[in-house]
Amino acid sequence: MRELAFEFGFRLEKQERREGFMDVIAVNGSPRKNWNTASLLNRAIEGAESAGAKTELIHLYDLNFKGCTSCFSCKRKGNKNNGICSMKDGLTDYLEKISKCDVLFLGSPIYIGAITGVMHSFLERLLFAPLAYDVGHSSIFPGKVSSCFFYTLGAPEERAKSQNYQAIFQFNEVGLKRLQGTSEYLVSYNTYQFDDYSKYDAPMFDERAKAKYKAEHFPTECRKAFDIGAKLTRQTGK
Repeated sequence: MRELAFEFGFRLEKQERREGFMDVIAVNGSPRKNWNTASLLNRAIEGAESAGAKTELIHLYDLNFKGCTSCFSCKRKGNKNNGICSMKDGLTDYLEKISKCDVLFLGSPIYIGAITGVMHSFLERLLFAPLAYDVGHSSIFPGKVSSCFFYTLGAPEERAKSQNYQAIFQFNEVGLKRLQGTSEYLVSYNTYQFDDYSKYDAPMFDERAKAKYKAEHFPTECRKAFDIGAKLTRQTGK
C-alpha cells in the first residue's frame, strides 16, 4: 500500500512539473510580517503565482531552530544526508522542502551591517551541508534551485555603498549558487522604519524626506519584485 501511495505521489509530481506547476518557497528573515521585507517577498510570490507557481511563505521568527553546531555529520564519509543538514528541529522539514523546490526567495533587513541573526543561521544550515570539502569546493545539493535575495535597509544607497554593503549582497549571491541554480538580489534602500517617527527618539532621520523617498521608490521596487518572481518561475520552468 505504501509503495502504491509513493508511486502515485511520484507520478503526480511528474505530472505537475510537466504541466508547468513550479514550487516556489519564500523565506522571511524579518521579525515583521507586514513591513518592507515581507512586502517585497509577497510581491515576488504574486509574480510567481501569475506564472503558475505553487507558493509557500516561511517566517523564520516563528520557527524554533539553531544555526550550524559544527557536528560535521554532513562531511562524514558514507553519510546519507545527501547535502541536507542532519540536525532535527523546527527547520528540518523546511530544508527538505527547499531541496525539492524550484525557486527560492529570501528576504532580510540589514541590522548592524548584516542580515538578521535568524537568516544567517538559516543560511548556515542551508548552504554548509551541500558544500563538499574537495579541492573545487563543489556542491552536492540534491536539487536545482534558482534564487533571489531581497534586502531592505534604512540607510540611503550612498551610505550603504560607502560602507561596502555590496560585499554582503555579493557574498550571499555566490553562496546561493551552491543550490545549483541562478542567483540574484534586489536591494531596497532608505526604507521607512516607523509608522510615526514622532514617537521615537530618532532626530537623525528626516521623516518628510523618508516619506517622499518611499513614495517615489518603494512601489517601483515592489513591481521589480513581482517581475523577478514571474521571470524566475518562467525561466526555471523551461
